[in-house]
Amino acid sequence: MSDEDLLSPRNPWFARSVGITVALFVVTALGGFVLLPYAQPDLKFTGVWDAICSAAGLPKTPSAAAPVQPDGKLTQVVVTSALPGAAAPEAVGRGATLAQQCAICHGPTGVSRADSPNLAGQYAAAIYKQLMDFKTGARANAIMTPFAVNLSDRDMSDLAAYYAYLPRLPGFHPDRDKPAPRIVINGAPLRNIAPCGSCHGALDNKTGSPWLEGQPAAYVKAQLQAFASGARRNDISQQMRNIARRMTREEIDQAAQWYASQPPTTIHTQ
Repeated sequence: MSDEDLLSPRNPWFARSVGITVALFVVTALGGFVLLPYAQPDLKFTGVWDAICSAAGLPKTPSAAAPVQPDGKLTQVVVTSALPGAAAPEAVGRGATLAQQCAICHGPTGVSRADSPNLAGQYAAAIYKQLMDFKTGARANAIMTPFAVNLSDRDMSDLAAYYAYLPRLPGFHPDRDKPAPRIVINGAPLRNIAPCGSCHGALDNKTGSPWLEGQPAAYVKAQLQAFASGARRNDISQQMRNIARRMTREEIDQAAQWYASQPPTTIHTQ
């Protein structure tokens, strides 16, 4: 049999091979460019051609439909070096007056006895951001939200200045030789988890991130769990939610306990 006979349509084997190849190509194209795009529940297409273009990576024709809105309020605070820092004495004094209504939860000197966050020595930018988020609804709490709603921008700045001025009291660590957990010092690079200490103290601090040393373990644990579940959503670019949901229960417990019980150090004032 000559080569012409082998590649001739009259050759049944050649005809079947070509037919099977064409059929596989058609089925694959339909599945990859039409069926699979339509199977995605979050995507809506105006037609088959729109689905094909989307699967091929081509930009879709702008839709007249309204843009998708977030399912919750986002923080409106822009974290920069311009956030409250060093304040004038009158701001600290006015903040001290306003803070009298905060003492029942956060203590008369900013140190809580009720598993509420300790505010003494906390960064002013961190306090200001959280108050603003409570006020705007980006962060919700049955106690803090009604309180923050009536605060002016100056009230929040002065409260932040007052608490930042107070001496920071670190927690007590009975086992001073106990090494810090890896999640705090090293993180978990394979799970894309940065060290807690790179933002919240012990290694470095990121603008807008709170100082966690000496915070109640129950509070730290509750906030990590809230970030992991999505109940708390006022982190910028979902940074804390992405980290917390990748942390194990053991790592959450270790971080909370470690930050709550640090060896006494020199009292720091800001």
